[in-house]
Amino acid sequence: MIKRAFKDIAAWMSGEVVAPNGTVKIAGVSTDTRTIQEGNLYIPLVGESFNGHNFVKSAIENGAAGAIWQKNQPNPPADIPLIYVDDTLLALQDLAKNYLANLPAKVIGITGSNGKTTTKDMVTSVLATTYKVQKTEGNYNNHIGMPLTILRLEEDTEMAVLEMGMSGRGEIELLSTIAKPEAAIITNIGESHLQDLGSREGISEAKFEITAGLRQNGTLVIHGDEPLLTEKVENSPFHVITFGTSKANNYYPVTSEQKSNGTYFSINGEEETELFIPVLGKHNINNALSAIAIAKQFEVSTPDIKKGLEMIKITGMRTELIEGKNGVTVINDAYNASPTSMRAAIELLQDLKDYKKKIVVLGDMLELGEQEELFHYEVGKGIDQDKIDFVLTFGELGKNIAAGANVHFTEKQVFAYDDKQALITKLQEVAGDGDIVLVKGSRGMKLEEVVHALM
Repeated sequence: MIKRAFKDIAAWMSGEVVAPNGTVKIAGVSTDTRTIQEGNLYIPLVGESFNGHNFVKSAIENGAAGAIWQKNQPNPPADIPLIYVDDTLLALQDLAKNYLANLPAKVIGITGSNGKTTTKDMVTSVLATTYKVQKTEGNYNNHIGMPLTILRLEEDTEMAVLEMGMSGRGEIELLSTIAKPEAAIITNIGESHLQDLGSREGISEAKFEITAGLRQNGTLVIHGDEPLLTEKVENSPFHVITFGTSKANNYYPVTSEQKSNGTYFSINGEEETELFIPVLGKHNINNALSAIAIAKQFEVSTPDIKKGLEMIKITGMRTELIEGKNGVTVINDAYNASPTSMRAAIELLQDLKDYKKKIVVLGDMLELGEQEELFHYEVGKGIDQDKIDFVLTFGELGKNIAAGANVHFTEKQVFAYDDKQALITKLQEVAGDGDIVLVKGSRGMKLEEVVHALM
């Protein structure tokens, strides 16, 4: 974590030191008084419904060594080490940018509509066979979370794997210019954020902002089967590497096999080496290919890549296989959902063998804009009646999934609910020993509650 003198931190955020002792030492930062550690710098952020300045004294009482203070906020406390700044959020971002610039760590930035977190975990795992690596933890991938992640980097970290999320235009550009990555990955272009960005073209433009801070002659790894990305890299100043299913890509799978313990595959040029990822879903091969491309770029050997892929630990609620009660197996993919990721998860379930019944529990997919009902209907209509036994949906938009499924399924196979407990009761009725249940929906639907009921 960052360990610097107060005066050095003030210089990095263009602040003015007001302290009884300007040589105060800071160890780490926090924006939350509930998680303050001894020696932290407290950074009070200001939002629509909160003002961290109200808790500066509490932060000091809880162990903070000092705080920053936004100049337009009244009544700064006396006799507390403070740094005056124009804007505490910008100060946090400037501090992270300057701290990272003074570290030896190389940065790999990751964005995309789907698979960012899984790809981050894969890249981290393969690089960790050769380097000291730190990554974005949890969902710390926005304009606040990513700077906090950077400020947690150890001085001797060699690789920083940073996930970059967004809700609108300009956000990834900001993150990229803070991190200045050596290499960047765009996993894919899907439908998430259509409500804000209007079209897949708009989403593509927003994701491509990751190149804003990409270093000169940096490496850009993209999904090469996506025309919205490939058209942007023609005459690119970056070293472009593509991955995907087609043979036109630099990296593509030659063989693939889905088993209940994970996914086996081989890649072009190294067909004799069977690779394994302990992650369900052939769509995750694409994520692995992007991780392989990064590993090769930083000279990680093929045996180490193989080892790193086998050791992946995926962040929770993403195609997570769980043994539930009464012999029921659960695929917990409840963290988030879009039409692309939902279709991929359903395809995964359809491909699995050795289960008696296969059941999908699908919730609303949010932020899809004007065509949201059609997107849900098409997902339901695309479910294969020969490979899935029951379809249960939750939420108002989920009713459109049920309507689409009813095109091919009987009314005794499809059930739509807006009461979660009623859904759970029905699920417990139809799911038994030897069955498998996929649970997937947008984060706001909290479908992990369904998963917990089966555990």
